[in-house]
Amino acid sequence: MGYDLIRVACASPKLYLADPERNAREAVALMEKAATAEASVLVFPELSLTGYTCQDLFFQPSLLEKAKEALVRIKEASRWFPCLVVAGIPLAVEGALYNCAAVVCGGSVLGFVPKTYLPNYHEFYEKRWFAGALQCGTREVLFDGESVPLGTDLLFSDRNFPDFKLAVEICEDLWAPVPPSSLSALAGATAIANLSASNDLVGKLPYRKQLVSQQSARSMTAYLYASSGFGESTTDLVFGGHCMVYENGVCVGENERFQLDSSLLVTEVDMQKLLFDRRQQPGIAEGAVLHAFPSGRPRVVSYGGPVYDVRYTRPVDPYPFVPGNLSERHERCQEIFQIQMTGLARRLEQVRSSHVVIGISGGLDSTLAFLVCAKTFQQMGYDLQHLHAVTMPGFGTTDRTYNNAVALIKALGADFLEIPIGPATLLHFQDIGHDPQVHDVTYENSQARERTQVLMDLGNKLGGIVVGTGDLSELALGWATYNGDHMSMYGVNASIPKTLVRYLVDWVASTQVPPEVGRILLDILDTPVSPELLPPDESGNIRQKTEELVGPYELHDFFLYHFLRHGFPPAKIAYLAETAFKGTYDGPFIHKWLKVFYRRFFAQQFKRSCLPDGPKVGSVCLSPRGDWRMPSDASAAAWLEGLS
Repeated sequence: MGYDLIRVACASPKLYLADPERNAREAVALMEKAATAEASVLVFPELSLTGYTCQDLFFQPSLLEKAKEALVRIKEASRWFPCLVVAGIPLAVEGALYNCAAVVCGGSVLGFVPKTYLPNYHEFYEKRWFAGALQCGTREVLFDGESVPLGTDLLFSDRNFPDFKLAVEICEDLWAPVPPSSLSALAGATAIANLSASNDLVGKLPYRKQLVSQQSARSMTAYLYASSGFGESTTDLVFGGHCMVYENGVCVGENERFQLDSSLLVTEVDMQKLLFDRRQQPGIAEGAVLHAFPSGRPRVVSYGGPVYDVRYTRPVDPYPFVPGNLSERHERCQEIFQIQMTGLARRLEQVRSSHVVIGISGGLDSTLAFLVCAKTFQQMGYDLQHLHAVTMPGFGTTDRTYNNAVALIKALGADFLEIPIGPATLLHFQDIGHDPQVHDVTYENSQARERTQVLMDLGNKLGGIVVGTGDLSELALGWATYNGDHMSMYGVNASIPKTLVRYLVDWVASTQVPPEVGRILLDILDTPVSPELLPPDESGNIRQKTEELVGPYELHDFFLYHFLRHGFPPAKIAYLAETAFKGTYDGPFIHKWLKVFYRRFFAQQFKRSCLPDGPKVGSVCLSPRGDWRMPSDASAAAWLEGLS
């Protein structure tokens, strides 16, 4: 089934009130469109075969009989259009009338699910016509010559895609304190269909979306919501035909409301992503024991859905750590910055010190850490002269980075110290017998460790703590010198990826500092990423560019996010990257750097196993005390084989 994707559809058909025959024709036409789009599931609104607003006409046998004929037509059409269809119908059972969802596939009605909670307030008056599911003692009904299961404890399981198990609830069920879908999810449902007839009012839309989002997130399911649209009675109400699909709380598809014709929303749901999240949360398994169905175990109805090689039609974000919306991005940056500041402030309070020592290189990471320190000092009322910012020019330092570092320190009013590391490093080379003309790993790492020694000893001298500057991307790749820049007394950037560091510095430049400081920050943003451990070129420019050596950070951040956050296998990550970066990087280029990512990630775990403390800011973190616990001796073979 492709990459464990299943394509789903939600429809809001143009309705013909109290005319089931025409509604069935409209439904079949939408079934054909959904099948053409290779959708495996199609959800219609509540009472879609009759209309929701029929009122006392629901008591008329003629309407009920025509609704059954309409369902038979859909059942017969399902032989030709291979998807699971969920449609709304009023169903008479043993002297009572129930507002039901009929689930149809392959020429059979697989089950009926009655509505549990009937609204009887404000504009709603359902108890006049319908009985609730709790009043129904019947577990099977005879329909068109077949015995069909009836109840709220039904799960519809696709034999061809066993990870997909669908449960159904109807409109008001979602608005209840404990929706039926909560029990369904605990019983194993990974997808929920909601057939709704939710009229539109000013301010109702965001609340409805919040309900769907929260229920999808709490139950860790895909939530397929389809509501009534044009054609329902507008005597007192207007129905906008809202359709939406959520995946563990995230909207992956939504239509435009208030269309005057039928609307069909088609999108994909990633079952692998949902199941990965479920396996990490004990709540589902524990809740299944505590909150079972009243009838005990669920009744699983098996069916054979269509088999498609589904690929994404929805966009794949190339920057999963960075919100695309500018307003949301600014809010995210502000929140992250506050988390960093609060973490640092708490650590300073704990060690009873108002002194911080930090190395400033003129690069992005040290700039962000320095900005966090400066803002924290301002918030705590500490003297900025106790923020000891140290430049340590080495063999690869360029005028551009040095000048930016000095200008930034002085502009923010911190204590400026300059301690060149060249003489001490040359003496060290002499001590260990290293030729300074040999620019190897010893040449580079000796400088990094000399800088860390300077900072640590200076921290002891001044009675302060050393704040680390390394970021999440460097930790993932091991692009840090062990016991060099890898080490500090508190790492404020430890869970922030490189792509996000850029946006944070840009946010500070545009919103948090005077224009003259902003100009310095913008030039730092424009400087190539480099550890500056090798001599500059003949023109004095940076020779050692990190992304030429380990690959583009935007790719590595993409790999890291989908590897850790969703547990995707290598082939799927490669496919998603090719989709997200189409026109920027080709397949061979992506595969090359993905292999580098896995090799480095596994080989460099030993550096992450002894990380200093640092605040967690997002859902992906590599702290050995929290989110990521991995043996340093693990092999990457299984992951690399997935790319062969």
